[in-house]
Amino acid sequence: MRKRVVITGMGAITPVGNNVNEYWESLKAGKVGIGPITYFDTDGYKATLAAQVKDFNPKDFMDPKSARRMEAFSQFAVAAAKEALAQSGIDMSAEDPYRVGVSIGSGVGSLQAMEKEEKKLLEKGPSKISPMLVPMMISNMAAGNVSIQFGLKGKCINIVTACATGTHSIGEAYRSIQYGDADVMVAGGTESSICPIGIGGFAALTALTSETDPARASIPFDKDRSGFVMGEGAGAVVLESLEHAKARGARILAEITGYGATSDAFHITSPAEDGMGAARAMTDAMTEAGVAPEDVSYINAHGTSTHHNDLFETRAIKLALGDAAYKVPVSSTKSMIGHLLGAAGAVEFIACVKSIEDGFIHPTAGLKNPDEECDLDYVPGNGIARDVDVVLSNSLGFGGHNGTVLVRKYKD
Repeated sequence: MRKRVVITGMGAITPVGNNVNEYWESLKAGKVGIGPITYFDTDGYKATLAAQVKDFNPKDFMDPKSARRMEAFSQFAVAAAKEALAQSGIDMSAEDPYRVGVSIGSGVGSLQAMEKEEKKLLEKGPSKISPMLVPMMISNMAAGNVSIQFGLKGKCINIVTACATGTHSIGEAYRSIQYGDADVMVAGGTESSICPIGIGGFAALTALTSETDPARASIPFDKDRSGFVMGEGAGAVVLESLEHAKARGARILAEITGYGATSDAFHITSPAEDGMGAARAMTDAMTEAGVAPEDVSYINAHGTSTHHNDLFETRAIKLALGDAAYKVPVSSTKSMIGHLLGAAGAVEFIACVKSIEDGFIHPTAGLKNPDEECDLDYVPGNGIARDVDVVLSNSLGFGGHNGTVLVRKYKD
């Protein structure tokens, strides 16, 4: 028998708020967290805007020594996990730590550490490379640091599927609990890649917009869209088996009832043109959850603001939901916070849970001129207040990775 899996805690570090409440209230208000890059001089760069985290002090979430031994992506993960664990009310002194695990991924790890130490190598030689380069750079250190900080000794994994990382990390944590590998998992994604090689590399790929107006930079499904905006941050959720949550009297926020993961097997950067791979991830999630397309209340789209993603994801939604696609609100969180890469699916999942809790669907900010081929309800303008029961959260990653998590209102 598969165990039921519920959400009992959430934490977020984002470009529009450094906790879940600030983040969610910003999304509801349509607040855009995009602006000029301040981390380095962007003279000569094609892309000059990003969605940076503001006013983040790692010492507010961990001791100074620990903070110094982490790059920003790990610091963000620890901060988000701390908030999620606090909301969950889990008392680790009363838990078997080997039954509490971590599934937090990062698509990139620390490009900044690589940049800094590469400069030392070229200018001063290999003897000057920091002994901390590798443990600060490698992407699994976000999960490792969360495990260390909070004494979580169960399964500890780092899934890397580019922009689908956060969704797959939550989906695989869900599976781990379903099949008895853990009672509790802290799951999510984290990223901090707003640096010269990160911005330069994605711009060279023509993935980033060169727009200079923050209000028109990340505009998913708009016919004037011209690429995504790099964001950063982290999202973490506490998942646990229903029986475990009930036994300790936890407050249940929502329930995961379906998960789909597929590959396009098509192209290293472009989704499949017919949308079939992403559609199958959605239908697999709906099938596992036992829901029909007509039951879906809302879809949180991957919605990157690139031409191919938005068009092909629209096709995928139509394939997965049929005629019901035209009746379901679809919106993109990235319209306000940019693309958080490996953290995107995690913070978007949190928005889905809040949609269920509050009965509110946030808008796709900045959408003014809909693409004729993107003809679904993308919630332009203001958000929608309505009862939300079943939500699909989609992520698509370079390499053809597709992931969908289905979360719904908890019913005993």
